[in-house]
Amino acid sequence: MDIKIQRTTKPKTKPDQKALGFGKYLTDHMFLMDYNPEQGWHDFRIVPYRPIPMEPDAVALHYAQETFEGLKAYRYPDGSVHLFRPDMNAKRLINSNKRLCMPEVPVDLFVEACKAIVRVDEDWVPSEPGTSLYIRPFMFTSEGQIALHNCTRFTFAIILSPVGAYFAEGINPVKILVEDEYVRAVKGGTGFAKCGGNYAGAMIGQEKAEKLGYSQVLWLDGAERKYVEEAGGMNFVYSINGEFWTAPTEGTVLPGITRDSILHILRDWGVTVREERMDIDTLMAAGHDGSLKEAFACGTAAVISPVGALNYKGDEVTINNFTIGELTQKLYDYLTGIQWGKEADKYGWTVAID
Repeated sequence: MDIKIQRTTKPKTKPDQKALGFGKYLTDHMFLMDYNPEQGWHDFRIVPYRPIPMEPDAVALHYAQETFEGLKAYRYPDGSVHLFRPDMNAKRLINSNKRLCMPEVPVDLFVEACKAIVRVDEDWVPSEPGTSLYIRPFMFTSEGQIALHNCTRFTFAIILSPVGAYFAEGINPVKILVEDEYVRAVKGGTGFAKCGGNYAGAMIGQEKAEKLGYSQVLWLDGAERKYVEEAGGMNFVYSINGEFWTAPTEGTVLPGITRDSILHILRDWGVTVREERMDIDTLMAAGHDGSLKEAFACGTAAVISPVGALNYKGDEVTINNFTIGELTQKLYDYLTGIQWGKEADKYGWTVAID
């Protein structure tokens, strides 16, 4: 890739690394490239962070033909910077794009673009414990038309944000409301894809949960409103009688990269993992009889968010006395240890930007 680099003449003041929050600050530059059928992907460039021009009739605005990804860059103790499993994000974007009739971004091109923009803004990668540089690749049609037809011109972009903990609670347990009115996804839909419409449609459940004093929402399946699926914008994992369960990725659940990493580690540790459906009544019964030992949501942004309580139709169960589970803590420490370069990466998941 021949990337043209235009560096900013007005660098931003970097924020206090101890008070980053999540997604509050953007770095100095962004990556852009364009697509059309004649040239394929072309005009690779890194430019100062700035607004993206868009026509008022842009299909991305009217019909949501867009996809995105999320991954992180981590500062190692020796000062080097590494990405975590960027190839997995690239492969997931390809699948999302297929579903939304958008051209694929080849894996090598995606990874090199991420490495290139992080190299340019490398001094934005924080070094405080628990911090990282969040990488947001996204793609949309830059074509304008009111008629509902597929487009041929697209833009791929990457922006960066230095971040701390996603939730104010950090690694402390949160309360989750089980949503039994609205649904997030149905088979044959876009539940497996990382596209904006999924998240916009899920906001009402999150808003409802927060009004009732809960940090997150737990979604049930869209057909029967019975089987446990995702927690907010993250995958949901729980332990019953020593076995770890999570919903299968069969079209309605996002194939999370953190989820995949956690299941891989658990199996490596000899823990039984069951990627199977479980109905909410069985899960709540396990909470009441004490066999539900641990539960957590997981994703790139938060890594692991322990769940201390579940409320379903006014019936609330407390999990592990509202404390983080022993294996949940071990998973968090080990996975983040790999990501921050404090644990040996025997899986080959980390990628240096140089």
